[in-house]
Amino acid sequence: MKHPSNRAFYAYWDTKRDGERAPDRRAMEPAAVRELLGDIFVLSCDPRHGYPFRVAGTRVCALLDRDLKGQDFSELFTTASRAEITDVLGAVSEELLAAVAGVTATAKDGSLARFELLLLPFNTRAHAPVSLTGLLAPMQHDGQPLGDFTLVSWRYMNHPPQRLVPRVLKKLAIARGFMVYEGLR
Repeated sequence: MKHPSNRAFYAYWDTKRDGERAPDRRAMEPAAVRELLGDIFVLSCDPRHGYPFRVAGTRVCALLDRDLKGQDFSELFTTASRAEITDVLGAVSEELLAAVAGVTATAKDGSLARFELLLLPFNTRAHAPVSLTGLLAPMQHDGQPLGDFTLVSWRYMNHPPQRLVPRVLKKLAIARGFMVYEGLR
């Protein structure tokens, strides 16, 4: 992670997970990260509607010049990046992996702005919607409203080895019989 805001938010999230794969959503105290709240958002995981914003910080809304509540996060991205960001969001929410990504966005005058996106899962609980949080930190931005986000790079943060979670088990259940793995020659 390059941006100090992302490092600070990740460090706070990491202390709240207390050795688990992810913290409980109720453990996160907004007052503890008050200086970061403008860049923080929370997404729901809804099988029918993707990953809609539950809450978006004021600076995130100002970047897009509108209130984001209820809008699908992946719709902020270009068509070419939409499948990739949806896969990253799925890994974060289902496999409880933290992810950091490089993102560009296009301003109305055609100039590019650069951001570092941090995505962090919450622990799943029975009878509670699956959700995740994130922070969109500007690396280079001149203040113009933006659109057309493009996913440039991403990586998952390492967790200590843990038990397999349902998404991985589903993939293993599908993979039966003879399988070919691509590799180096």
